[in-house]
Amino acid sequence: MTERLNHKLDTSKLKTIKDIKNVFDTMGLIASLGEDDERYEIAKEYFTIPYVAPELKGTFQLLRKSLEEITQELEEKFEKLIGDVEYKFAQLKYHQEYRYDQKFDRIIDNFEYAKEHGQFPVTLTVGNLYCSNVGVSSAVAWNTEYRIGTNEVGYWDIKPNIKVYLKKKPNRVVRYFTKLLLDFTWKDK
Repeated sequence: MTERLNHKLDTSKLKTIKDIKNVFDTMGLIASLGEDDERYEIAKEYFTIPYVAPELKGTFQLLRKSLEEITQELEEKFEKLIGDVEYKFAQLKYHQEYRYDQKFDRIIDNFEYAKEHGQFPVTLTVGNLYCSNVGVSSAVAWNTEYRIGTNEVGYWDIKPNIKVYLKKKPNRVVRYFTKLLLDFTWKDK
């Protein structure tokens, strides 16, 4: 007969080095020890055989669920996951149908534009941004002005639409060479 070697060590019986050596020898055994083994008597001297583990007594109680409760919870979790996946697929379908309709409407609008104007509209795409409705008008004008004070005598006119105002008029040589080399024109105020 073999008994498990998970018995409680009785430390009150350890008196000498020989006792400790015997304990270590018996601890080196494999997982079980038979009664017919010569070391069984040595182990029996130091260990409580058979050792009965004390019951766990505490303020907590282990909640045990029945198999039906566990399967019910598992089915609820699966139903929730399946519902989430179905919802996400429905969202994806709606989004794809919307984009399809949008692109199809854009194609029809392009054909109608081509029917009216004799050519398809010029489209500008920047990355994934579709810019067919962006228009550029020449009616928009902008000027950039640099002023040094309030009493200017004139300004340099730098094309396109930049004006630099000065308090002192440059001499004739500076005005000539800036017009010749840089195409800046001086205008009196």
